[in-house]
Amino acid sequence: MTEDKKTVDKPESQGGPEPDIAAGEVVEEEVVEGAKVRRKGIYLLPNALTTASLFSGFYAIVSAANGVFDNAAIAIFVSMILDGLDGRVARMTNTQSKFGEEYDSLADMVAFGVAPGMVAFFWALNGLDKVGWAITFIYVAGAALRLARFNTQIGSVDKKYFVGLPSPAAAACVAGLVWCFHQYEPATWLTLLSIIVVGGTGLLMVSNVLYRSFKDLDMRGRVPFAAILLVVLILVVIALDPATVLFTAFLIYALSGPVRALFRQKAKRA
Repeated sequence: MTEDKKTVDKPESQGGPEPDIAAGEVVEEEVVEGAKVRRKGIYLLPNALTTASLFSGFYAIVSAANGVFDNAAIAIFVSMILDGLDGRVARMTNTQSKFGEEYDSLADMVAFGVAPGMVAFFWALNGLDKVGWAITFIYVAGAALRLARFNTQIGSVDKKYFVGLPSPAAAACVAGLVWCFHQYEPATWLTLLSIIVVGGTGLLMVSNVLYRSFKDLDMRGRVPFAAILLVVLILVVIALDPATVLFTAFLIYALSGPVRALFRQKAKRA
């Protein structure tokens, strides 16, 4: 028996697929054996970038399990780049969707929650028995709570600030630590530093400390010619020792929130 399929054009869709406003997906109606069937589709480009970010996080876990910790750390940074691209590509191409938002959040949980925690655990914390996996769970749970709170606060908080340390920045601190010191033999000071960074970033993610989001920066306006030279200088410095530069930069960002909070409290008392 053959199926007679043809796309039914609705007047409001003007001959093309009808967008599902609630889900942000593309909806098409086909006639299959005389009955109308609604078939949903998703936007390929932004969701492909999200899938690549998810793959990078998964690859980081596999690499850490095999003892290749530098590749695991680099994969987390690659996931950060892809995560930053998918949302911007979706906005530039007008392909935002509810499906994409949910998929991106789940991918972030793997790439910036589970992956950094497991990389740190396999690298330095697995020798601490229960303490090691407890510190790792604090980080993973902190990332999950941070992402859930971020999703519920969209549109209700000032865009200039993040409430709590963003999960990509926390993941960068952990990945940068592993990338910087992966060639060192396990030592007490390194284990202690890992506990502080992993546990500290996990707690900062669920804190009420405010962090600059830098979303208020105007990237489209004109800038002096010297600004391009500054960008070149930054790229050169990163290329000289990417592990140290990235770890230091994100660690400073993670500490900037508590430091600013202390200064604000002193100002209020004064």
